Amino acid sequence: MKRTTLLIIVGVVALLVAYGVSTYNSLAKASQEVASAWSNVETQYQRRSDLIPNLVNTVKGYAAHEEQTLQSVVEARAAATSVTVDGANMTAEQFAQYVDAQGKVTSALGRLIAVAESYPELKANQNFLELQAQLEGTENRIAVERQRYNEVVKSFNQRVVTFPNNIVASMFGFGAKEFFAAQQGAETAPVVEF
Repeated sequence: MKRTTLLIIVGVVALLVAYGVSTYNSLAKASQEVASAWSNVETQYQRRSDLIPNLVNTVKGYAAHEEQTLQSVVEARAAATSVTVDGANMTAEQFAQYVDAQGKVTSALGRLIAVAESYPELKANQNFLELQAQLEGTENRIAVERQRYNEVVKSFNQRVVTFPNNIVASMFGFGAKEFFAAQQGAETAPVVEF
């Protein structure tokens, strides 16, 4: 009887260990998927950041007296590129800081495009048109990567909070990740005046 009981206990422990290892590996893989998705988001933001100097220089030639607008774009870009976040170890504060910095770039670029609309010669300039098209494409890519990131985060967070995975997750420090969300005021359309 003792031998049978011992075998049952060893079997149950072995099953629990196997489940724990399997769950841990699943959560570790999902965490890496979140980090990879975050890296894709950052890549698209970097692409946008790389386009900004060319766009600013093109506009500068036509709208030199719009220095304040141009300067705000350059400053927003500098601030955004100075914020770095490790996708694997991101805190809610770092995430919020990054999103805020990128939102300021978006806002500054919107003002720059509005200024450019006031200059017919600039709007007809091939370099400007090409840069504007690239920037629009990049904004679309950013939106797609943010959506993919949110999908991966949703999947990860569901694994972290569901029972019994939540036990293994809490034992090994896996916590829920932050979603991208619309910035405050995004529900109101911007007013563009010429």
